[in-house]
Amino acid sequence: MVLQLLTLLGALGMFLYGMNMMSSGLQKASGNKLRSFLSSMTSSPARGVLTGLGITAVIQSSSATTVMVVGFVNAGLLTLMQAVGVIMGANIGTTMTAWIISIFGLKMDISVLAIPLMALGFVLSTSKKDKHRNIAEFIIGFSLLFIGLSFMKNAVPDLKSTPEVLAFIQSWTNFGFGSVLLFTLLGTVLTLILQSSSATMALTLVMLSMGWIPFSMAAAMVLGENIGTTITANIAASMANPAAKRAALTHTVFNLFGVVWALAFFGPFTRLIGVIIQAMGLPNPSDPTFEVLSAQGAEATSALYGLSMFHTIFNSINTLILIWFIPQMVKLVTRIVKEPAKKEDEIYKIKFISAGHGSNAEIAIEQALKETEHFASISKRGLDYVLSAIKTASGSEFETYRQKLVKYEEIADRIEREIADYLSDLPVSDVSAETSGRMRSLYKIVGELESLGDSGESIGRIISRKNSHQKDFSERQLNNMELLVAEVSRAYDVMIDNLHAYSTAGMTVNLEAALNAESRVNEVRNQLREEEMYNIEHKTDYLTSVYYLDVVSELEKMGDFIINVSQALV
Repeated sequence: MVLQLLTLLGALGMFLYGMNMMSSGLQKASGNKLRSFLSSMTSSPARGVLTGLGITAVIQSSSATTVMVVGFVNAGLLTLMQAVGVIMGANIGTTMTAWIISIFGLKMDISVLAIPLMALGFVLSTSKKDKHRNIAEFIIGFSLLFIGLSFMKNAVPDLKSTPEVLAFIQSWTNFGFGSVLLFTLLGTVLTLILQSSSATMALTLVMLSMGWIPFSMAAAMVLGENIGTTITANIAASMANPAAKRAALTHTVFNLFGVVWALAFFGPFTRLIGVIIQAMGLPNPSDPTFEVLSAQGAEATSALYGLSMFHTIFNSINTLILIWFIPQMVKLVTRIVKEPAKKEDEIYKIKFISAGHGSNAEIAIEQALKETEHFASISKRGLDYVLSAIKTASGSEFETYRQKLVKYEEIADRIEREIADYLSDLPVSDVSAETSGRMRSLYKIVGELESLGDSGESIGRIISRKNSHQKDFSERQLNNMELLVAEVSRAYDVMIDNLHAYSTAGMTVNLEAALNAESRVNEVRNQLREEEMYNIEHKTDYLTSVYYLDVVSELEKMGDFIINVSQALV
């Protein structure tokens, strides 16, 4: 008995590992296409539902889709209204797992095909093409999933040889509606532990097909699984911004509402499923006299199809009801999850990557991209203080601006470190080749943005030295530096636009505009330098000119860092 239990746990682990591997392989194979599809196909609630359904049916994980959605909301790529539709569709899409297991996994020994498929997966894994290796990961994961399911089925004891186990379980089914609540709780707890409603569903289908539990109790467990599966998204959003927390809470509200009405009409609902299955020419699984006699018989088929049908119709009805109330759901979760009080330095902090990676490395890159775009916007604010420091002669007012530049340099250091640490925590094996390239670009970009903060502080130090020698810039020099700052500011705007385009599906980076902006900065720098050299020859104060040219040089250097960012994007 102990060996059987350990075998069951090992088989369950193999099933989970295979599912995660299969989902990861598909996501890496699709790479940016899957993310672009999700962000572009959510213009209406109906399209959002179809998108969520389609993606979940393909990657076979509603948790992965929901975490992906939470990540998109956290990164500002999806609105909460768009996210709700996708979450609803994901709940319908996840019912495909039950149908696949019912039709192929338990009725026939698909593990016989799984071994040859693993051989195919191995051959593809030796390919030099990343896409082939990702497809190999999907095939091997698919094979492991069904081998694990086969072991699970074989590990469940035959109740004829262990009648005491049957008596123990049957004692849980003798409390009327209390038993329904008990098995709903059991489904919730199992899903919380396994972190996968698909694994719990597979376990429920195995127990049902082997006659361990009656159809009604299996249906109650399915309801519990719909509650337990919401925990994954809530974990992913626990440290996210309010919008992501609201998306995760919407998933919980959606599933809880469905479970409440399904429990309220539990008897009629299960009888309706029984009628549908009976119309298909199979025994009625909701009949009180129904009993699974064999894991391979018509009764087992009826029970498996019945539970899959219950799961599908439950989520479909729930979606058809609540799709009309998406605005009200959004208002409810917005009222529950409030925006935190804004602090004075709120704009200087990271805002997109605080959620952690969740379970999707591809979405983590999206969050890092949005955070980098935010970093660039913060960096541009520092340029305003550069101009203020240049135009302020001396005294306490200048010191205020100099301290601001020191602060921005520290902010740049901190944000660069946080983004780089976030990226370095990502396992390289969990990302596609395209995403790996994006990671390398981001490392370079955040380094360039940090260097912009260094330049701002350097300009503050130059002006401070000028003041210590009691020198003042002339009006001509001040106007020239203001002109160069304006050109750097325009280059900043082009860089930020390119960062936004890089992180947005369907937009392209305008490298030509960036090169033109950088060329204009160089052109103005050259003009100012030649002009100052001429003025030095005509008795302009030499030390003042040195400080002036140092500032001009540092501003031109900022233009170099800015163009480096746009070039890193392509």
